[in-house]
Amino acid sequence: MRSDDMLSLPDEAATRALARRLAPLLRRGDMVALRGDLGAGKTSFARALIRAWLGAEVEAPSPTFTLVQVYDSVPPPIWHFDLYRLSGEDEVVELGWDEARAEGIALVEWPDRLGSLLPAERLEILLRHGATPDERIAEIVGIGNRWSSIGTLP
Repeated sequence: MRSDDMLSLPDEAATRALARRLAPLLRRGDMVALRGDLGAGKTSFARALIRAWLGAEVEAPSPTFTLVQVYDSVPPPIWHFDLYRLSGEDEVVELGWDEARAEGIALVEWPDRLGSLLPAERLEILLRHGATPDERIAEIVGIGNRWSSIGTLP
């Protein structure tokens, strides 16, 4: 799929709603690339998606310092990566990248750090600041055959 959807998210509640719409579409082996500047809402979106997937208000801390958080209470597990502080692909592999890709769903902040590890099949979500302090603009792009059957988000 190469169709782009741009959505205005007027506040964090709208960001959570988008994550709830996306969560049931994900399956083992999927990768969601979260792009955007610092403070654009990548972690908030990931946290909302994790909670929607698990069906609970679980603690979902940012992996800024731990680099990866794994949520394995329901299959498939969700691996939330924050690659901002990494310098290369080797460091990503050391975090369990191969296992995450084989067994779980990977949510990746700063996916440009993946280099050649960036999967050809992925869902990209670009978050940008909007016109107000709370508004975000989300651009959603499905890349590869996996996403061609999904079309636009329900």
